[in-house]
Amino acid sequence: MTVEITRMTDAAVAGEIVADRFSRDAITRWLIPPERDRLPIQRRFFGMHTAHALDHGDIYGVHESGELAGVAVWFTAPFPEIPGQDEAIVSFAGEHAERYAVLGELMDKLHPQEPHHYLAFIALRDGRTGRGLGSLLLEEHHRRLDAQEIPAYLEASSEASRRLYLRHGYVDMPELLRLPDGPVMYPMWRAPISRDGRPADGHGQENGRDALG
Repeated sequence: MTVEITRMTDAAVAGEIVADRFSRDAITRWLIPPERDRLPIQRRFFGMHTAHALDHGDIYGVHESGELAGVAVWFTAPFPEIPGQDEAIVSFAGEHAERYAVLGELMDKLHPQEPHHYLAFIALRDGRTGRGLGSLLLEEHHRRLDAQEIPAYLEASSEASRRLYLRHGYVDMPELLRLPDGPVMYPMWRAPISRDGRPADGHGQENGRDALG
């Protein structure tokens, strides 16, 4: 199969792919305990963020034989908040909006202040995992970051995704993001890689719990 990565302009499609993939993960189960509510709420939530990324970042799509298989959503930090975000979440999340607020506060508290690119979401359609497509999406943007000497930040939502990011040059930040009576997220930082293969700076590496194995 031929694989191609392109910039996307359809935020709605990107948001649906992210929502479909993340509607079953531990973070979503914590945010929205009733299973029936998860997908419709998350489609509104992620759609709002992918639309914002078109103005303040980049969305990449990976295609297999012409079919869109997955997306990566990046923001160029610092970036403004989504106008009316809190009110919008209350309108579509209802009683679950308070948990979104808790998650947002914890994420904001740990988010680095220096300029960087923020990988908000990366998601593949069902049946497209295990083919290296996620790595290709990461490498596409990492080449740009390395060329411009720009660091990257993300929060891994599982141990499995954390291991993937470790293989791509990310290291653990000093503090985990712990949801109250819920799962853990793993804030991670990637220094740009210079031409000699070394990180261009050492931000966070002294705290990398598993970065060296």
